[in-house]
Amino acid sequence: MRRVVLPAVVGLAALGVAGCAAPPHPEVTFYSAGQAVRTGPTQYCDHQGDQCGADPRAGAVLRVPAGKPVQISVPGEVGDAAWQVVFRYREPGGAEQEARSSVFAPGDRLAYTLVLPHAGDRLETAEVQRFGGLAAGPDGLEYLIGATWVLSVDERG
Repeated sequence: MRRVVLPAVVGLAALGVAGCAAPPHPEVTFYSAGQAVRTGPTQYCDHQGDQCGADPRAGAVLRVPAGKPVQISVPGEVGDAAWQVVFRYREPGGAEQEARSSVFAPGDRLAYTLVLPHAGDRLETAEVQRFGGLAAGPDGLEYLIGATWVLSVDERG
């Protein structure tokens, strides 16, 4: 299970809601330029984060033209926990950048529209991360990533 250091802005009680559903696992939908793809999680863990699994067949590929947004829709099983979107993109000059959305509180939303900073930026990957709990770390409280859904962008995009 991966750890991410973030400000503890989401209530501790709300984080206890996170967890993995019994198979089949929930799917996330990515939509851009008139096309949509759905995928299951590439990585997922139980409520305690003790038993994790990976699905190398999971993940989706979608053409995303430069400057076009990506709409992301998550099911209630994901939106009922804290979650965020981490993404990597390339600027017109070739520099690679990584960024993330804010953390969405449990039950706050089931959709997010990813818009890159500049019209010529090209998305490379987007990853929905559902948090699975909190752990004490060297820098304070750390959110544990309980599941991830990955979108790779078709280079012809």
